[in-house]
Amino acid sequence: MPQVRAILNKGNPTVSGLALVLVLIAAVIHATWNLLAKKAGGGPPFVWLYGATSAVLYTPVYLLFFLFHPEPVGRLALLFIAGSGLIHLAYFLLLQHGYDIGDLSLIYPLARGTGPLLSAAAAIAFFGERPSAIAIAGALLVAASIFLFAQPPKDSSLHFSKGVVFGLVIGVLIACYTLWDKRGVGTYGIAPLLMEFGTILGRAVFLAPVAARNWDDVARQWRTHRREIFWIGLLNPLAYLLVLYVMISTPVSYVAPAREVSILIGTVFGAKLLSESGATRRILAASAMVAGIAALALG
Repeated sequence: MPQVRAILNKGNPTVSGLALVLVLIAAVIHATWNLLAKKAGGGPPFVWLYGATSAVLYTPVYLLFFLFHPEPVGRLALLFIAGSGLIHLAYFLLLQHGYDIGDLSLIYPLARGTGPLLSAAAAIAFFGERPSAIAIAGALLVAASIFLFAQPPKDSSLHFSKGVVFGLVIGVLIACYTLWDKRGVGTYGIAPLLMEFGTILGRAVFLAPVAARNWDDVARQWRTHRREIFWIGLLNPLAYLLVLYVMISTPVSYVAPAREVSILIGTVFGAKLLSESGATRRILAASAMVAGIAALALG
């Protein structure tokens, strides 16, 4: 095992290539479950169903992991897990509602691009980090891309404006759970897998009373969208687990830019598969945004 870790740390090209492939697969998976969420629609009962499905599907995986890596759960860990669960719950609920009124190729890139930008700004303001010139240029490029996304088309409606607002607010929530989870995992040493599994369970538990009061809607959503619910429940945690596995041996600064290729993929999905308007402009803006986030991460 030490020999394998030493090879990984030396940047073996085969391992680096495998890491890149896994991160790109994770990006495709992330954009895919968002596409399924957009196509299915649905409110809190739908969100509860795919959250509960994730909990059921991944409980054996987490139990197996913690059987071999027992991790004591203290009060501080429970606090961070509960907080992460609440922030993620707000994120999923707003994301689903946003997809009901706005385009995937608008909301998805705005949310995914705004999150890293705000996370970087908060890291500077609260954690004392000092960005390089490359990172500052990347931040400006992301900001310009957001401005380009927010430009209304000629036939724009109130739905477009609401979509922009939802995308930006969801981006704020992404920044919030990124910073919250980073503090819990990085500063207080909470195992990432424990944080993720606790967040999944937390979402299901917090939303269970709403699901119980709307059980007829839950049953209808299951009858109508059971395939989408199953695949979102499977793919949502899988995208994170693939990235987590890669980060064991690969610097985060390399993983983050490749992961955000999902912005471009999600934009193409919405523009091409769902025939959403402004395809060319949005794809160009998404490409610039990915380049900006890469500069932020590498700088």
